[in-house]
Amino acid sequence: MPPQTDLSRTIADNLARVRERIADAEARYGRPPGSVALLAVSKRHGAERIQAAHAAGQTLFGESYVQEALDKQAALSALPLGWHFIGRVQTNKTRDIAAHFDWVHGLCELKHARRLGAQRPATAGPLPVCVQVNLSGEASKAGLLPEQVSELLDQCRDIAGISVAGLMTLPAPADDLAEQRRPFAALRALRDRLATPALPLTTLSMGMTADLEAAVAEGATMVRVGTAVFGPRPPAGER
Repeated sequence: MPPQTDLSRTIADNLARVRERIADAEARYGRPPGSVALLAVSKRHGAERIQAAHAAGQTLFGESYVQEALDKQAALSALPLGWHFIGRVQTNKTRDIAAHFDWVHGLCELKHARRLGAQRPATAGPLPVCVQVNLSGEASKAGLLPEQVSELLDQCRDIAGISVAGLMTLPAPADDLAEQRRPFAALRALRDRLATPALPLTTLSMGMTADLEAAVAEGATMVRVGTAVFGPRPPAGER
């Protein structure tokens, strides 16, 4: 591992470049300045990298593995960080997710919505969640098909411990900007069709390191960026 000062400098420089990309995309596509939040995806990166990112002004972090995240939360408990769960929700992990995370991206099943709501501490307030949409129809990917989303939204209305904030998608990689924009435009159109005054679905969680400009162009309110902030993700078990 490089000296802490070098690590801090590298991550601060990386964050500055990502923020510049977001700001440039906001300006290019007519988005208000600051309308797109940056979620730094820190899964498989150590607590020292999160601490360095926080020192550079980053407060929102995305984790996919519950126990790994709980260990980091304990190590960094003195810092005012926002923790977003971006992995696949598992039934045996809902209690920890409900108790220890500020957001959930990737809700796909009613049973998980019910468990998260029932297990959310009353003192924490409703847990904001995004419903994950599988726009490609790939069986290997999590998420609801677009035609299934409305039913889950209706079913979640009466679950007191959660609050559906919006939609999330994880499209297949594409190199061409127009191809990158296509699934993000589809998610935005789905949101526009399903949103109501009572359920405005204001959050569109979409876009990563390689395609964040396309996501901003199509209305993303939160981009999930890991590699461009922290560098390549180390293999499982190595940090």
